Amino acid sequence: MSAPDHPAAPCPATADYLRQFWLAAGGDPAHLSRVGVTGHGALPSAFAVTEFATAAIGAAGLALAEFAAAGSGAPGAISVDRRLASIWFGTTLRPIGRDAPPLWDAVAGDYRASDGWIRLHTNAPHHRDAALAVLGVAADRDAVAQAVSRWRADELEAAVVERNGCAAAMRDLDAWARHPQGRSVGAEPLLHRAAAPASARPDWRPTRQRPLQGLRVLDLTRILAGPVATRFLAGYGADVLRIDPPGWEEPGTVPEVVLGKRCARLDLKSAADLAKLEHLLSQADVMIHGYRADALARLGLDAERRRQLNPALIDVSLDAYGWSGPWQGRRGFDSLVQMSTGIADAGMRAKGADRPVPLPCQAIDHATGYLMATAALRGLTERLATGAGGSARASLARTAKLLVAHRGMLEGGPALAAETAADWSAAIEETSWGPARRVRPPMRIEGTPESWDYPASALGSSDATWRDGVR
Repeated sequence: MSAPDHPAAPCPATADYLRQFWLAAGGDPAHLSRVGVTGHGALPSAFAVTEFATAAIGAAGLALAEFAAAGSGAPGAISVDRRLASIWFGTTLRPIGRDAPPLWDAVAGDYRASDGWIRLHTNAPHHRDAALAVLGVAADRDAVAQAVSRWRADELEAAVVERNGCAAAMRDLDAWARHPQGRSVGAEPLLHRAAAPASARPDWRPTRQRPLQGLRVLDLTRILAGPVATRFLAGYGADVLRIDPPGWEEPGTVPEVVLGKRCARLDLKSAADLAKLEHLLSQADVMIHGYRADALARLGLDAERRRQLNPALIDVSLDAYGWSGPWQGRRGFDSLVQMSTGIADAGMRAKGADRPVPLPCQAIDHATGYLMATAALRGLTERLATGAGGSARASLARTAKLLVAHRGMLEGGPALAAETAADWSAAIEETSWGPARRVRPPMRIEGTPESWDYPASALGSSDATWRDGVR
C-alpha cells in the first residue's frame, strides 16, 4: 500500500457542501479549516457525488472532534479520503465465502408508463402488495411492466400512494421546482433545529480517545439514512440500541448498517413493550428515528411526550419529502426521491440514455445520515454547555436540493479506480451471517480512533436493555 496523501484543502464543491452541512447544524465556521481531504477520483454522475460524500462525512467528523475536545481545547484535525468516502456511500461489507443478498425485491424498479417513467419501491411486503393491488397483477415483472404501460405516471403514483404503497413518477429539475412540494421543500432549512428548556447539566465529560463512551443512543430507524447515522455514533463508543418490530427483516441492508449496535425487538402494539420503550427513551441521551410523525403520535410518543419523558434528550428525526407542504409525511426512500426531484432525469439527459439514470449510490440517504449524526453531536456539545436538550429534523428531499447545487462528471474526468484488497480492513468481522471484511474507514480524527465494539448482528439478537456498565 502506498503512503497516504498529505491532506489538502477541500475543492470548491466539497468546501461548499461542507460549509452548508456544518452551518445547518449550528457549527462555528472557524472550525471548517480543520477538515482536509486526501485521495483521488470521483464517482461517475451528473452531480458531484464524491464531493458530497466527502463533505457529509467531514461534517460528522468535525462535530465528533468538537465534542471530543469540549472543554479541553480545539478540535483535532480531520482528514477524509474522498476515494474511501465514495465507497462508504455504497456498501462497506465484503462477505467471505458467500454472496451478499440482493438489495432489491424482484418487482422493484423503473417502469415505462404511457407518458414517462415511474419507480415502484416494493422491498417491504406490504408495499409490494399495495402496488400489485393497484395494478391488478401478480408479482411477475413482465406482467407489472405491461400493467404500468397503461397508466399515466402521475396517476399511478397517486394510486399507489393512496393504497399506502411507495412510488414516484420521474420529474425533471424544473418540474420539481414548480411542484407545490418542491416549493415547500425549497423554502425549508437543511435542518430544523430547536433547543429545549435547560434541565440539568451532566457531570460527565467526553474523552478524546473514546468520546461517546457512556452515551446511550436509541435507534428507531430503518433503511437507510438513520442507520448510517447511528453506525457512525457507534464507531466512537456510543451504546446504540436498535429497536425493530417482531418479524421485520432487511436482508439486503441490515448486515451493512448494524455494525457496532445491539439489536432488539419490541412489539409497540403491546402495552408492556411500549412501556419498555418509554423507559429506554427516558434514559437515552440521543434518540434517532425515522418513523413518520403521525406514527409516533399514535403510540402516544409525540414530541411533547418525548420531552416530558426525557427533558435532556437530543431528538433527531427524519422525513422523506420534507416537513411542510402537501407531501409532508409521505412514505419515501432515496431512490424515489431521486425520481421525484429531477435527479434521475438529469442523469438520463447527461448520459444521453433512454431510461432513468440514478446516482451511482444512494447518496441522499447516506449524506442525510451523516447530517443527522452531525446534528446529534452538535446537540450533545451544546448540552454540555447549557444543560439543554434539543431537536433536529432532516429530510431526504431537502438534502437532495443541496446535492443538485453542483454538477459532477460522467465521462472525461478522473474516475474512481477499481476497488482493491488494500481498501479492506485487515481484521475479519464475524457477523451473524458469517465472516466478512469491511472497507477501511474513510475518515481520521487526530487523537480519536474509530472502532466498533460489536460485529454486525442479526435483528432481535439482543435484549431491549441498555448495556451493563453504561451510566
